[in-house]
Formats: sequence, structure tokens, C-alpha cells
Amino acid sequence: MKRDREKVIKYRKDSFRVSFGNLSGFGDEIEYLQWLEEKISLYPDGFVIAEMDNNPIGQLELSIREWNGKKIGYVHLYYLAPKYRGKGIGKELHRYARTFFESNRLMEYHLRVSPTNKRALRFYREIGLEEIGAELDGKVIRMKGII
Repeated sequence: MKRDREKVIKYRKDSFRVSFGNLSGFGDEIEYLQWLEEKISLYPDGFVIAEMDNNPIGQLELSIREWNGKKIGYVHLYYLAPKYRGKGIGKELHRYARTFFESNRLMEYHLRVSPTNKRALRFYREIGLEEIGAELDGKVIRMKGII
């Protein structure tokens, strides 16, 4: 993780810019890295850097949470660098995520997305996620997928 610190921060910040138009909700970089290290220790297969030809092109952050009294998979981040978007690579990340959730015997997974991130919403609907509803005063939409 130490070798990828700059890359994961860059990717996470770009995801905030794309989703919310600015970095106001990003928070502190050190706190993000600490959170990431904690989650990696719990779910080492859930936090990966996507590579192509040994070059980092994206990031995937997956974990397990409790929601409404049941265990679910949770996608904290699907991210691809801009020049790799729209080329089918997101579907590969999604297949990896489904495999992770299946291997943890989960039947449902969720994520949250900004309602202004139309490209992400289109992708999530295309891969079969359904909207559950708005959260955080409408700043995000919770979506769920069934395995």
C-alpha cells in the first residue's frame, strides 16, 4: 500500500471531483489512508489497484457491512482513470466485485452514487443495480445488486 499511496489518493480525489464537482467532502488524506489500511487488513482481497500492462489504471474498494440487520457487500469505490472509462474495463471490475462478494457468501451488495454522476448511474443500471433511495439529504443514491 505504501508504494501506491499517491495513486490511491489521486484516484479517490478524482472520484470526488467527478461525483460532486469538488473535493469539499474528501476530508483528510491521512485519515483516508488510515481507513484504507484498516479495511485492507480486514478485507485484503477487497482493496485492489487495477492494472494494465503493469500500469495502474483504477481502484476497487470492497468490504462487508451490516445494513438493516443483515450482512451485505459494500462497494466503497469503483474507479477507472479517465482514458480507460467506457472500454468495458468497469465490467471486469464488477466481475471481480461479484466474485469477492460470492466468496464471502453474500447475496446482496450496495453502493452509493451521486445523482449528478450520470455516467456512473448508467453503468450501475446496466450491470443490474437498482435504486433503493436517496441518502445524506439527497447527496447520494443508494443502489443494490443481487448476486
